[in-house]
Amino acid sequence: MQGEKREKMGLLVGLVGVICFSLTLPATRIAVEHFGTTLVGLGRTVVAAMLVAVVLIVRKEKFPSPRQFKSLLIVALGAVLGFPLLTSWAMEDLPVSHGAVEVALLPLATAGFAMLRAGEIPSLKFWISSAIGSLAVIIYALHLGFGSLQYADLALLTAVIILGLSYAEGGKLAKELGSWQVIAWAIIIGAPFFIIPVALSVTSEMLHAPIQAWISFIYLAIVSQFLAYVAWYSGMAMGGIARVSQIQYLQPFLMILFATLFLNESITYFTIVIAVIVVLSVVFGKGASVRKKVEVAREG
Repeated sequence: MQGEKREKMGLLVGLVGVICFSLTLPATRIAVEHFGTTLVGLGRTVVAAMLVAVVLIVRKEKFPSPRQFKSLLIVALGAVLGFPLLTSWAMEDLPVSHGAVEVALLPLATAGFAMLRAGEIPSLKFWISSAIGSLAVIIYALHLGFGSLQYADLALLTAVIILGLSYAEGGKLAKELGSWQVIAWAIIIGAPFFIIPVALSVTSEMLHAPIQAWISFIYLAIVSQFLAYVAWYSGMAMGGIARVSQIQYLQPFLMILFATLFLNESITYFTIVIAVIVVLSVVFGKGASVRKKVEVAREG
């Protein structure tokens, strides 16, 4: 019974993280127009590192072990470097609704890497629900006629793959290091390498950017780069990587909703229908069993 409560709490906390992440692409779209790819993609980590350093010092957190440090490098590659930088570049050319559809493939990437890195084996029911959700977003993309694959599309798909690995590795590491500690140390690892390129990208014109751009950048630095990951890794640690990853199917449609509210992008009835289908696939997959490889070996 205690385990069921922990899983439900994990799903709830994971949902908070997804809602926070859903504002990332809209905020990136607003910020990158005035600050550029480098400052938005890497500068958010530099700013977040200042907050994280204070928290780590005040709490007197111990340094990660050499083994944990290797895992943190993987987390930093995806969550701190790859995804922020690649999505910032892509959002210069693509609408948020476009990016949201492609980011919807993230749960499959996360679940796949979860099997490799965390030893989780999702059941057939899980994969069926994943297939339904993925098919829904693919149909949505085809209906909107996004056309041929562009370099920005390749950047987004690469970002999804890298972040999927980062999510799986971070979710596994969070069970022993702590949820917020994972992204905190990943930020500390990456930030020193970003200071010089970020400093070189700063211009005097940026000081005259509108308040919306500054709010978006601050949101990306504090919430998207740190607090959202705290919620997300906590959720995966409590509820299981593969299962909690199902909630990510809601993310593209929340992104589209926020894009409508903040960027005046249009939303159609077809979008609502697809959103309902995706939500149902999440509900269906939520109860799917997920077993460890060790358990399967014992049964064999």
